[in-house]
Amino acid sequence: MAYEIDLSGRVAFVTGASSGLGAQFARVLAASGAGVVLAARRIERLKTLRAEIEAAGGDAHVVGLDVTDPASIRAAVAHAETEMGVIDILVNNSGVSTTQKLTDVTPEDYDYVMNTNTRGAFFVAQEVAKRMIARAKGEAPGTFTGGRIVNVASMAGLRVLGQLGVYAMSKAAVIHMTRAMALEWGRWGINVNALCPGYIDTEINRHHWQTEGGQKLVQMLPRKRVGKPEDLDAALMMLCANQSHFVNGAVIAADDGFGI
Repeated sequence: MAYEIDLSGRVAFVTGASSGLGAQFARVLAASGAGVVLAARRIERLKTLRAEIEAAGGDAHVVGLDVTDPASIRAAVAHAETEMGVIDILVNNSGVSTTQKLTDVTPEDYDYVMNTNTRGAFFVAQEVAKRMIARAKGEAPGTFTGGRIVNVASMAGLRVLGQLGVYAMSKAAVIHMTRAMALEWGRWGINVNALCPGYIDTEINRHHWQTEGGQKLVQMLPRKRVGKPEDLDAALMMLCANQSHFVNGAVIAADDGFGI
């Protein structure tokens, strides 16, 4: 008898869904039966992904979102719940990075990374959790069945990498944020966990793996390979599943052993 994770009837809100990991997360959630809200700034990219998901038999909705703007967060979450129903799953995925030595970081560079990766992730989770908690208390309509929040951090939050210091700091904060949220919100049936990917080949970094520096990095990895977005599918699905109610505050590395 095969074991299957069925998310039929659930609504998942995925930030940073216009490309890379976010787009793959949305695909796998939709393929498992969830109604997926695709949230990002690049609306046309989201529309293309929505068409792909719908062509495969899934259900998706597009909403514009700038995670650095609290008003945009509130509006996007409200619109998503109006169109798709109450949010059961949040995949908090939006993220940016810069590559530079710490001595070269400007205040603008610092704010660019922190405002998206840490501040933005916090206020997206907060807005969704407020609604989940209100339903758990019976103060808002909707049948509460237990919420799932997956904060996408990075193995850089566990192991500092050269010339990615501010990015590593931002993701380390996301990991500690995850634990704080798990502790405070667990009583309301909300499970908050962190997923820490290693090096993954996406359209943003694909060119890098063909360079001399990229090839040197690959040779440093335990199995001398980078991952694919779909290599994270199993970890994501486990954290979003109805059956994962006993997994709370976990920090799961999916880095092919690089952090060992």
